[in-house]
Amino acid sequence: MDALCFQATECHGSGHYDHQGDPLSEPPEPPPQETAPRDGHGHLARRLIQLYAGLALYGASSALLVRAGLGLEPWNVLHQGLSELTGLTIGVVSIVVGAAVLLLWIPLRQRPGLGTVSNVFVVGLAMDGTLAYVPEAHGLAVQVPLLLAGIVLNGVATGLYIAASFGPGPRDGLMTGLHRRTGRSIRLMRTAVEVAVVVTGFALGGTIGVGTVLYAVTIGPLAQLFLRMFAVPAAPRGSTVVATGTPQGAILRP
Repeated sequence: MDALCFQATECHGSGHYDHQGDPLSEPPEPPPQETAPRDGHGHLARRLIQLYAGLALYGASSALLVRAGLGLEPWNVLHQGLSELTGLTIGVVSIVVGAAVLLLWIPLRQRPGLGTVSNVFVVGLAMDGTLAYVPEAHGLAVQVPLLLAGIVLNGVATGLYIAASFGPGPRDGLMTGLHRRTGRSIRLMRTAVEVAVVVTGFALGGTIGVGTVLYAVTIGPLAQLFLRMFAVPAAPRGSTVVATGTPQGAILRP
């Protein structure tokens, strides 16, 4: 039924008539909207807050895993190994590697978003900043809680920044770009890339341990949980914000 036909009016074709069938001189007023139009500026502000809070928390949570000393997530095994080799901080290495991976997007024809570029810098800076204040843990009574806190906070961070929909991280985009160019599954591309990253990082002195395994089996479910929790409603039409799609299936490395 036509949305303008309500209460004491009836619809006949495209016109509006009263109960006697006489045409109404003016169409009836539409019913009031149940909700006000979404505020585009407020919507953007929320997404930006989620993006940068998530990226900063991701760096901080990765630093907790470093301090726990029980094993790192795959890419940070590489970052730590390169840090040992070069003498640079792990955060600086993360930035350099992120920028290098982003260059690989060019032949893969991937398009970065604000979140992609921000990811390169914010995560590494937040990691180094957290490491400057959090001392190394000694003894399992401290290491285990620090490891668990790092993994859970990493899941929260991932849900925050991916749900903001400002584009995938450089490493996620690499996996999805390889998937598009080769026709192989994202799961296969992710596995191949991360195995290579872990092996190289371990050979250079990166830390592999129970934390690496625990991270691998829990980060997916945790990230999916927090993605639903922090999901942002669709942007109002006419928004000028450009945000590339985020490969949630590639979860979950910034």
